[in-house]
Amino acid sequence: MSRKIQFSTIFVEVVNKEFGVNMRIDKYLWCTRYFKTRNIATEACKKGHIKVNDKVVKPSRDVFPMDKIVVRKNQINYQFTILDVPPNRVGAKLVDMYRKDTTPKEAFEHSDLLKYSKDYYRKKGAGRPTKKDRREIDDYTTTNSTEEE
Repeated sequence: MSRKIQFSTIFVEVVNKEFGVNMRIDKYLWCTRYFKTRNIATEACKKGHIKVNDKVVKPSRDVFPMDKIVVRKNQINYQFTILDVPPNRVGAKLVDMYRKDTTPKEAFEHSDLLKYSKDYYRKKGAGRPTKKDRREIDDYTTTNSTEEE
């Protein structure tokens, strides 16, 4: 019979600091491909779009395994738990080794509704006429003006 031992979060953080298993939050988000560049990740932290354990953090904040992170990107709150810290930027297929995604499905459904609502209010062709529209308008006005004469 095996027993599970559960350590306190403070103990885990102390052990991780001792063995060097930590990374800056902006670098972690870049390494796990949440942001294309590290500069964009830093800006997101400065704007308050990144939360670690329900606290807004600066880009220099170190993250450790088992931290819960919320990233606000494209009007979606992505939620995940850090499983491990990667040594450097990883390929897209390997990202799931370093994090566990806990984003609820409702967040993605909400973004789909926003996309449909934008399409509803801005119909295609509204606004400045296209080249084809202008030619049709010109043809219509020239045919109507010749009929009047």
